Amino acid sequence: MRTFFSVVVAAALLTFSGSARAAAGAPASPPAPGRTEAPRADKGTTMSAEAAYALGMRYLERGYYTKALEQLNRVRTYYRDDPHALKAELAIADVHFRKNEFDAARMAYEDFARAHPRYPGMDEVVYKLGLTWARKAPTVAARDQTNTVQAVKVWSTFESRFPNSEHLPEVKAALTKANARLARKELVIARFYAKRGAWGSVVGRLEPMLRTYPDSPDAQEAQARLAEGWSRTDRRDLAEGMLTRMRSDAPTSAWTRYLEKVLGTPAGASAPESAGTGN
Repeated sequence: MRTFFSVVVAAALLTFSGSARAAAGAPASPPAPGRTEAPRADKGTTMSAEAAYALGMRYLERGYYTKALEQLNRVRTYYRDDPHALKAELAIADVHFRKNEFDAARMAYEDFARAHPRYPGMDEVVYKLGLTWARKAPTVAARDQTNTVQAVKVWSTFESRFPNSEHLPEVKAALTKANARLARKELVIARFYAKRGAWGSVVGRLEPMLRTYPDSPDAQEAQARLAEGWSRTDRRDLAEGMLTRMRSDAPTSAWTRYLEKVLGTPAGASAPESAGTGN
């Protein structure tokens, strides 16, 4: 009997203690492991999807990137059926981009594009996806241009897909710059071969370069060096045809004069100093 009475008293005391803690505003028990609480306002009430997303965007705009990622991930997790979850998913990619985490941003943009192919703002997604490659590309043409190639691939169909996009002028400008760098890369390699007398390799580089990048700023030098390569590989007729074309298109060009000297003196002539030969 005494044991039974002791158990009853202990239970009553535990019940009273729990009620007192609740009345005193003691914090609730922590959530079970593996679960995260939904976004809440300062006073403890659950936030709406719109308010939770707005909070995450405020963090982003103020540069609190860690808090922004945490908040936007909560929105994506707890409001999956709300339009703000979609916005949060895209904003997460933007956070990585702002942090210069271009690989993480690229994967996030790619995942978003695959998951939501009909998203009405897809032009901005593709624009930023290309930037994740372009921002990593070296500006010196002689260096590895893999990232430049990838940026061009992403943007190659941008105009046909999004002819009315506000980002189209920026994409066009970026493509022009990227293609010029890729053309210069081929020219730099051709110069290397020319210095060593490997004229077959010069031709092998410059023929496809001029087909792919006919409007390159380096086109005149490439034409002259290609014609020189032809002349050194027993295709003088092609070289003379190029000279005729250059005399018509750019009669005062230093590279036209250079090619005239090359074809007039089979031993060769030095490259004109007035024409750019930098990397």
